[in-house]
Amino acid sequence: MKAKVYVTLKPGVLDPQGKAIHHSAELLGFSNISDIRQGKYFEISLDDAVNETEAREAAEKIAHEVLANPVIEDYRVEIV
Repeated sequence: MKAKVYVTLKPGVLDPQGKAIHHSAELLGFSNISDIRQGKYFEISLDDAVNETEAREAAEKIAHEVLANPVIEDYRVEIV
């Protein structure tokens, strides 16, 4: 079983890296992009003995306590 964790900055939090990527995309001719925000993606492999509920609880806890800064970032967990 695998947990996919997506971490993104909360709306309203400045994203200088996203702005730099947006600027680079514009220089390459991508003029129809209004905004780019960057984020982080993690894959957590879990033992096969873990059920989906336990996997989600573990991934949520790891995301909240280790992978994301809940003050400025949101996260989303998917179990596959």
